Amino acid sequence: MTGWGKKSWFITGASSGFGRAITRAVLAEGGHVIATARDISTLDELVAASDGRAKAVALDVSNPVQIEEAMAAARTLGGFDVLLNNAGYGFLGGVEESTDAEIEAQLGVNFFGPLRLMRAALPDLRERGGGYIVNMSSIGGMRGHMGAGFYAASKFALEGVSESLAEEVKSFGVGVLIVEPGYFRTDFSGRSIAQASAPHPAYPFLAKMRDRATGVDGIQAGDPAAAAFAIFAAMDSEAAPLRLLLGSDAYAFADDVLSNRRAEIDAWRVVSESTDFPSS
Repeated sequence: MTGWGKKSWFITGASSGFGRAITRAVLAEGGHVIATARDISTLDELVAASDGRAKAVALDVSNPVQIEEAMAAARTLGGFDVLLNNAGYGFLGGVEESTDAEIEAQLGVNFFGPLRLMRAALPDLRERGGGYIVNMSSIGGMRGHMGAGFYAASKFALEGVSESLAEEVKSFGVGVLIVEPGYFRTDFSGRSIAQASAPHPAYPFLAKMRDRATGVDGIQAGDPAAAAFAIFAAMDSEAAPLRLLLGSDAYAFADDVLSNRRAEIDAWRVVSESTDFPSS
C-alpha cells in the first residue's frame, strides 16, 4: 500500500467542495498540501490549522500565466506527488441559446485549465520517478443531458485525454484516476453553477430544468469527507481503477448508461458490420 493520502498534494479549488474535503483528509493523514484558490484568503482557516503542512498559492486555472507561476511556487515549496484537478463549475445552457463566451469559459476552466496543469506537472512527476494525477469529472462525463451539453463536453474531453494520458505515463510510474461523483453535499449546486445569460424563448423547458437542477442544494446524499477516503483507497489499491464512481446514484447512473449503450450497439450490429468490404 503506497499511502497516497500521506503524500504531498497540489489541489486546485481547495477553498470549497471536494477540494476542501480532500485537503482536510490529506492533512488528517499526515500529508502536505499546496492548496490553491483564486482568492487565497479563503484558505486561511485550512492553512492555520495545518501545522505548517498546507501552503496557499493563488491560482485561477483559466489563466495560463498563473498556472506557470503556481507551478514555479510549488517547486520552491518542494514539489508534489499528486496533482488533483478539482477546480471547475457547472454551466446550464442549451446548445442554441449559449453564447460563444459562455462556452469558451466553461471549457477554459473545466478542460483547458486541467490540461495545462497536467502538462506543466508531468516533467516534475517524471523526474520524481512517479506520482498521481487525479481528475475530478462527473456523472456528466458519462452522458450528456439537455441543457447541460457544454458541461458534459468539458467532462467528456477531460475523460478522453485522461484515458490517453494513463497509457502514456504508465511506464514512468505515474498513475491517472478519473473520479465520477454523483450528487454530493457540497456547495456546487448552490454556488458553482452558472446559467445561460439569454434564455431562448423556443426552449422554455430548459429554464424549468435549470430551476430544478439548483434546487437540490443541501439535500444531496453524498458525503464529501467519505469521498476523500474512497479516493485514497482507490489510489492505494493494487488493482487501482482508471475510473472511480462515487455515490450510489453515480453507480445506478453508470449502470443505466452502459446497459442502454450495450443494447443499442447490439441492436445495430448487423448494420454496423455491413459497411465492411466483402470478405475474400
